[in-house]
Amino acid sequence: MSLINTEVKPFKAQAFQNGQFIEVTEADLKGKWSVVFFYPADFTFVCPTELGDLADNYAEFQKLGVEIYSVSTDTHFTHKAWHDSSEEIKKIQYVMVGDPTWTLAKNFEVLIEADGLADRGTFVIDPEGKIQIIEINAGGIGRDASELLRKVKAAQYVHGHPGEVCPAKWKEGDATLAPSIDLVGKI
Repeated sequence: MSLINTEVKPFKAQAFQNGQFIEVTEADLKGKWSVVFFYPADFTFVCPTELGDLADNYAEFQKLGVEIYSVSTDTHFTHKAWHDSSEEIKKIQYVMVGDPTWTLAKNFEVLIEADGLADRGTFVIDPEGKIQIIEINAGGIGRDASELLRKVKAAQYVHGHPGEVCPAKWKEGDATLAPSIDLVGKI
């Protein structure tokens, strides 16, 4: 079963953000747009490049009213240690969620149980707490924050404009489509 348009399941987790430990629940994902960004593990190779790319683009996500929640099966303590020791990770201002109990990885169906790690899963959640975008990458394939920004803008546009859809490669300001019988076979 696809998780698209399903509501985020209840959870409670400890996180690290801006030098503090905080608690995060599913309620924090409601009332605004959110990106839940799973990655395999702290102190690895591809992960810091992805998280650094998100950090470099965080202000753009914030302008769109989007909060970022990076998640791995590490603890919030490990997130702090990584943040304190890595120049790339030190740039991060968004929430770094610890999931050592695998609750979130199981809820979002990205757990690699044999390894105790999460797949590279990206989930865009609307203000009602429903999943609108899912992307899962193999472990060796890093993601691109600028492409994620484009997808978030498309999701926000469609959410705010019922009856319109965004075609392939749509960028903010481009034409959209209004599906109807008149378009069938004409695109």
